[in-house]
Amino acid sequence: MVVIEALVRLLPGVIGNPESLIEESHGIENAGLLEGPVYTKPPTWRGLGVPEVLLSGHHEKIIAWRREQAFVRTQQRRPDLPQSDLEGGSG
Repeated sequence: MVVIEALVRLLPGVIGNPESLIEESHGIENAGLLEGPVYTKPPTWRGLGVPEVLLSGHHEKIIAWRREQAFVRTQQRRPDLPQSDLEGGSG
């Protein structure tokens, strides 16, 4: 099932927004990093707030924050990945 889903998702029209595939964990844009945390509305939930940078509307800072969070998450959850792979890529 997992293999079927992974392959079907690559077919045109299966995923509503093709850009979503680029931004996923291990996607092209993430350079082998896991995806960072994802926030949605409301801006505060169970006492936890959305980081200010995400509310700022400053796209370059948001991209940098997401990249940093992806790097941290990958180091924490996948220490088996070579460090050179994590440090490389765009950004």
